[in-house]
Amino acid sequence: MKPASRLLYLDWVRGLAALIMLQGHVFNSFTKQDLREGGPYLFSQFLGGMPPAIFLFLTGITLAFLMNSQERKGVPAVGRFWQSLKRAGFLFAVAFLFRIQLWIFSRLFSSAENPWTDIFRVDILNCMGFAIAIMSVMAIFKTAERVRLCAILGLAIALAAPLVSQLNLSALPDPIRDYLVPSTSFFGFFPWAAFLAFGLSAGSLLKILREEQMMQVMQWAALAGIALSLGAHSISNMGYSLYTKSDFWLNSPLLIVIKTGVVLVLLAFAYLWTSQAAAQNWSWVRQFGTTSLLVYWVHIELVYGNWLGFWKDNLNVGQTAAAAVLITVGMLALSLAKTNFQNWRVLLQKLGMATDALPERASGD
Repeated sequence: MKPASRLLYLDWVRGLAALIMLQGHVFNSFTKQDLREGGPYLFSQFLGGMPPAIFLFLTGITLAFLMNSQERKGVPAVGRFWQSLKRAGFLFAVAFLFRIQLWIFSRLFSSAENPWTDIFRVDILNCMGFAIAIMSVMAIFKTAERVRLCAILGLAIALAAPLVSQLNLSALPDPIRDYLVPSTSFFGFFPWAAFLAFGLSAGSLLKILREEQMMQVMQWAALAGIALSLGAHSISNMGYSLYTKSDFWLNSPLLIVIKTGVVLVLLAFAYLWTSQAAAQNWSWVRQFGTTSLLVYWVHIELVYGNWLGFWKDNLNVGQTAAAAVLITVGMLALSLAKTNFQNWRVLLQKLGMATDALPERASGD
């Protein structure tokens, strides 16, 4: 069995998250209000709660790869810390450009009054940027040390989330409070950053493993993921809590553990799947993973903007499912267009370099 490329299976999981995200947002935007208590809608939104956790976890893995790469190059701790901060700055820049574009388009193409403060809404990209900025300090440690330290940090963030919810932070400006406090409307550091910390731990572990160890480790990861999810779910059904006040769907550490377990199972499955020679050919699921940021950006404008306003809150379950398929196909076409454009650009650059390398013809030829 041929070993799977780390990038192949990470892209596959990222692509799966993008697909789940697409259907969740389509159902959330287009389904009639009187159908939102039914099973199909609730199931769609239940699944839709997984993509943010997956994206944050995978962002943690890639951040761990960056830290390890800098360490192997001999970059000092301060330099590694600075490179991580630059990654956070990039995500912050993308997050604000995204919000600015949404706000401008809402002013140009919609009659609704959208305040300029929407630009500072704490979305998933803002959460990624803020969490990376905080966790950049992990870059000063060695890769092997980050495995343990980041796992502890993720658990600490998850355990602290219900306590942060009970703090009186009304004196803080709303944008700052939204970056910290658990909310159903925003992606606060508590508890969402726990997934990035767990991803940092997992990514650091992947970097210290030998290739021949990967298959066995992934099998154990799948078993651990199942055990974590089922165990945390069983405990949640007991009705016992360490906290005087906790909301399972908002700030429960048990929900974080359940989702982390699911992510581990998905990672293990993706690795085992992409280990097959046939699965290393082109994959439409993995294709989404290679352009997930573009797909995220465009589909949010398409689904929640004014472009398809005639469908909003106006479709039954079957029609919404059809719309989800249609938008998914459209996003796949967009993803392929971006990839093919990049491929053609690389090819033209190579041809240009090859042409430049040719000797000039003599003037008499």
